[in-house]
Amino acid sequence: MVALAALERPALTVDDVISAVPMARGAANLMLSRLARKGWLQRLRRGRYAVVPLSARSSQGTNEDPLAVAMRLFRPCYISGWTAAEHWALTEQVHNAVVVYSARPQRRSIQPIAGVTYRIRRINPDAVFGTTRLWAGPVAIEMANVHRTVLDILDAPEMGGGGRQMVDIVRAYWGQPGADREALLSLAVRLGRGTVFKRLGFLTEMSGKADQSWLKTCQAHLSAGVSLLDPGGPHRGPIVTRWRLRINVPIPATE
Repeated sequence: MVALAALERPALTVDDVISAVPMARGAANLMLSRLARKGWLQRLRRGRYAVVPLSARSSQGTNEDPLAVAMRLFRPCYISGWTAAEHWALTEQVHNAVVVYSARPQRRSIQPIAGVTYRIRRINPDAVFGTTRLWAGPVAIEMANVHRTVLDILDAPEMGGGGRQMVDIVRAYWGQPGADREALLSLAVRLGRGTVFKRLGFLTEMSGKADQSWLKTCQAHLSAGVSLLDPGGPHRGPIVTRWRLRINVPIPATE
């Protein structure tokens, strides 16, 4: 058990056991099962376990490092959506789930694990970019940088709390000293999502934070047809033909 704890892994597998204490795979699986039954390990999901801290009251305690566990369970992945928006102070809304963007196929998009709910959005492996590395103890956490966070929420507003929250998050971004038009546009071009350019161009133009050259670049990447500002909202509202966008959620006046 000491050898397993010394690995300082947020999630242990049978391969970790074999590397720490050389033995047959069957014996390693049996060891993990027995340690879990005795309360030394907590089963996260099939084949994945976490070491229970000695200070924990029971083996059913909550996950102390949910982001680190996500890195182990859903890799290749990164943290984004409202979780990253909270990290970058783009929102004051508190959500009870961790948003993970993963290139690994998942059977369920919402997974409760060790007292933490994970909401997973599947992405292509080549879409894992625009992240920054943080640390939770010895574990590297890949977090969407502030620009990629905004783009991910523009691409899938439900991952940021919905259309109204998306509007607030974009406004908060433009109000930060770290807002960077060129960095944002460069990542958007690499992401290559026409609906992102529609929402980005419309909301940025409303904020008055971009010149016509920048806006024209956004317009050059629009997808065909009219999209909803909030894909989870009603299919009604005025259409802004300039951006091929139906405004189906209220847009509060800027201060």
